[in-house]
Amino acid sequence: QVQLVESGGGLVQTGGSLRLSCAASGGTFSSYTMGWFRQAPGKEREFVAGLRRSGSSYYADSVKGRFTISRDNAKNTVYLQMNSLKPEDTAVYYCTADKGLSLVRPDYWGQGTQVTVSS
Repeated sequence: QVQLVESGGGLVQTGGSLRLSCAASGGTFSSYTMGWFRQAPGKEREFVAGLRRSGSSYYADSVKGRFTISRDNAKNTVYLQMNSLKPEDTAVYYCTADKGLSLVRPDYWGQGTQVTVSS
C-alpha cells in the first residue's frame, strides 16, 4: 500500500510562490506516475500536473507556465512549484500516484494540503 503525505501548503498573496512536497512510502516510487490534483470550494476536483517515470510532464492549461512538477527519486518525493499564484488557485491540493501511466485516474491519493491565495 502506497502512502502519500503532502506538505507546504499555506496562505500567500497574489503573485507569490509556494512549493508543495509529497513524500511517498510503501511502493516503488521511481516507477510511478506522480501527479497533483486540486479541489476548490464548490467545484469538482481537477487535474493540475502529472509526471511519468520517463520524465514527461503534463499540465492543466490554467497552470501552464506558472507551475512546475518535479520528483526526487532518491527521496521518494514529488514537488509542485507554484509561481505567480492567483486567487483562483485557492484549493486543497492532493498528491497522487499511479502504478501505471494514468494521469487522471490514479491509484493512490494523499490527504491534501490547503493553499489559499489572498487578493
